[in-house]
Amino acid sequence: MVDVSLLENQIKSLELPIERDHFLRTMIRELAGTLQDVVGIEQAAGFLNVVGYRTGQQVNELYQNALQLSNLSREQVTTVLVDWKRRIQGDFYVIEETDEKIVLGNRRCPFAEQVQGREAMCVMTSNIFGAIAADNLGYARVELQETIAKGAQECKIVIYLKPSKVLEDFAGQEYFKG
Repeated sequence: MVDVSLLENQIKSLELPIERDHFLRTMIRELAGTLQDVVGIEQAAGFLNVVGYRTGQQVNELYQNALQLSNLSREQVTTVLVDWKRRIQGDFYVIEETDEKIVLGNRRCPFAEQVQGREAMCVMTSNIFGAIAADNLGYARVELQETIAKGAQECKIVIYLKPSKVLEDFAGQEYFKG
């Protein structure tokens, strides 16, 4: 007969790379990968658009409540985007900020190595950034110019803050104040 207590202690003492954050990143990676494989990257991105946008609204509300503001300025939006990514272990930084656009770089993806080959996961960032910027500034068009998921060394994300006919040629997702 097996001593259950001894077995439990033996199992508990195993050094395994299992912890909550890694598990959740793996789950999101596998979900994104399954969606990409089953319905294609465009449809997978569509599903993740909804999740990202709703998450963006929640994140925006958290910051607005904490700052006791009903609307954030452009500078506050930029700071919130960088701070939020820092809190989830990204390494975003401001490259440029004007009335027309916010350009952010990123040296470390919050999804870590799990993002490799899962471009649809970047849609979450696009939607969260777009939701926060549009809800506060009225409009946003997010362009993921470079991403770690596609093999770039760093991410480069441009958030356009004003609609423009010139921008119609650029890839990106548009967001409007709800």
